[in-house]
Amino acid sequence: MRFKDVFSIIGPAMVGPSSSHTAGAARIGRAARQVLGEPAREAEVTFFGSFAATYQGHGTDRAIAGGLLNFTTDDSRLPDSIELAAEAGMDISFGQGTGLFPHPNTVRLRLVGARTGTELSLTGTSIGGGNIEIVDIDGFGVKLTGMYPTVLINHMDYLGVLASVTDVMRRGQFNIGHMSLDRKNRSGAALTVLELDEAATPELLRDLTALPAVKSVQVVDLNEAAQEEKGKDNTP
Repeated sequence: MRFKDVFSIIGPAMVGPSSSHTAGAARIGRAARQVLGEPAREAEVTFFGSFAATYQGHGTDRAIAGGLLNFTTDDSRLPDSIELAAEAGMDISFGQGTGLFPHPNTVRLRLVGARTGTELSLTGTSIGGGNIEIVDIDGFGVKLTGMYPTVLINHMDYLGVLASVTDVMRRGQFNIGHMSLDRKNRSGAALTVLELDEAATPELLRDLTALPAVKSVQVVDLNEAAQEEKGKDNTP
């Protein structure tokens, strides 16, 4: 395996005990929170593989709850996150699942938004050193690492949509580091995930949202400080 950087080995700044089972889980929860776009009033969390066997001892459940509150991996409130989630009005449950998944540290989250009632299903894996991969969003197969600012575009699978998206990127001088796309069926719903070299601007999001085939645009940026760190948006 090619060496990337020392942080891929020792993990991020975090509240322990494990970069895979705690820090990675917190980042999955936080990614799910950002994809949902609002606090969750309901969260059903199902652990698989190694996560299922050890989640209580390693605090994986508390890490997921903290991520859903948008806490970063080094937030001192992580050990109390389940209680804090309940105080914020989140009904959160944890369970163990069975089945084959791409990595032994896998978790599936089913969320309901507190403000809009939006439902989200998301599956993520913690691949080591606090690194993650989101592999499924609402039935779309994706690859979202959280290492870079990411834009998720829900759109119809029409001819020329990707060309329009990349043209918006070109005009805004945004470089795409990685792209993944999946669709439910021909000319049906599709999801494109773009990992960018720099954070998306309001102007970029506006221009993408204005494209005729685009239904919604969401942003995941795990490098930005959590709003909850400043006491904002921590309650439904």
